[in-house]
Amino acid sequence: MKKEGAFDDQKLVAALQRGEPGAAEALVDRYGGWIYRVARRLLDDPRDVEEVTQDVLLTAVRKVQTFKGEAAFSSWLYRIAANAAYQRLRARRTRAEVSLEPFLPVFDDEGRYVEPVRDWSSRLDDPAVAGELREAIARSMGRLPEEYRVVALLRDVEGLSNEEVAATLGLTVAAVKSRLHRARLFLRQELAHLLSPGR
Repeated sequence: MKKEGAFDDQKLVAALQRGEPGAAEALVDRYGGWIYRVARRLLDDPRDVEEVTQDVLLTAVRKVQTFKGEAAFSSWLYRIAANAAYQRLRARRTRAEVSLEPFLPVFDDEGRYVEPVRDWSSRLDDPAVAGELREAIARSMGRLPEEYRVVALLRDVEGLSNEEVAATLGLTVAAVKSRLHRARLFLRQELAHLLSPGR
């Protein structure tokens, strides 16, 4: 999340709330690029990223009176940005998505995993594997259904807590945990071939 001085943000918010000339431009200068990067992590289409960025900035200007300072201004903006990107994803459910059911864990009669969990950490020291892994993760994330992908991105890439993800997306914490667990299982299975010891 963007690290900005709280005092500077207070001045920016006060200027926006008073409708001072140049305040909106200051918002764009300070947070426009950051909001664009947040949207870019969640959306594939550059046109969607541009539109969401503009929508978020306009929403922030229009709704700045509702900002009460209970959280950091950047957190408030982040929630607007993540929610706008998520809504755009939900509206565009046109691409083929994979079912996560085949990737869920299988247990034996005594409640143990049928397949052992592999330790891949030693392979990650190889720069070639690390680069290939980044590309594979990006591809695999793109195949996740939106409701799982956005949770995984917000939690594992952006570093939000389960509670913050839930508040941002209007979900329960239990739903966030469930979706995150399924997304991680899917990614683990997708990446297993790349990181298998015999490769």
